[in-house]
Amino acid sequence: MAHLYRVSDNAPLVVGSTVTLEGDEARHASSVARLTPGERVALTDGRGLMAQSVVRESSAQQVTLVVASVEDVAPLTPEVWLVQALAKGDRDERAVEACTELGVDRIIPWQAARSVARWSGAKIEKSVARWQRIAGEASKQSLRAWVPGVENMVELPQLVEMATRTRMVLLEPTASTALHEAIAAGEQPVVLVVGPEGGISPTEREALEEAGATSASLGPLVMRTSTAGVAALSVLNHTLGRFE
Repeated sequence: MAHLYRVSDNAPLVVGSTVTLEGDEARHASSVARLTPGERVALTDGRGLMAQSVVRESSAQQVTLVVASVEDVAPLTPEVWLVQALAKGDRDERAVEACTELGVDRIIPWQAARSVARWSGAKIEKSVARWQRIAGEASKQSLRAWVPGVENMVELPQLVEMATRTRMVLLEPTASTALHEAIAAGEQPVVLVVGPEGGISPTEREALEEAGATSASLGPLVMRTSTAGVAALSVLNHTLGRFE
């Protein structure tokens, strides 16, 4: 099984350089992956650089590697962003994980009118950090050179402003337009908006459509908030030719 580890921003990912993994990355590499000297491992800075390296030394405290080759991986275009409504349990977190594995480029938590889960005060920063960790782990699992950024939580006014400058699509089971028909060619980011358990409210939908968003359907089946974004991203990856 291939292994990918995230390096710090100042790590020298150039051929011949020495890179050291510490903390959780070192513990995983030595204790879970059980890497030994001579094994090859992939490294990334999360911003497009992907390096193949060789383990020189391995311990629970640190793993030292030598960079053998480096590739600058271009980002997929156009970008696809996920606006994920907060949901009860771990449904929103499952969406973050799966959509990261499917290549989403940016993730925005949304406190929708019908969200059962509510973030406030110190919980906002803590929850955003948790989503960031989930996206980071899912990126390593899927061997991604680009780690999606998790933005600060938004509410309706920020989402309305975003609709004026992106190609925003509201996933709405009752919409008459199919998702693959709602997206035309273009360079602007495509923003998928997934509502909470109770769906996007009429007031939210009206405000976002007035700002330029389009409502689109994935078909007759009503999906959970944890799976709607995953299904939509799969459709967009095909429609936009992102994985060709």
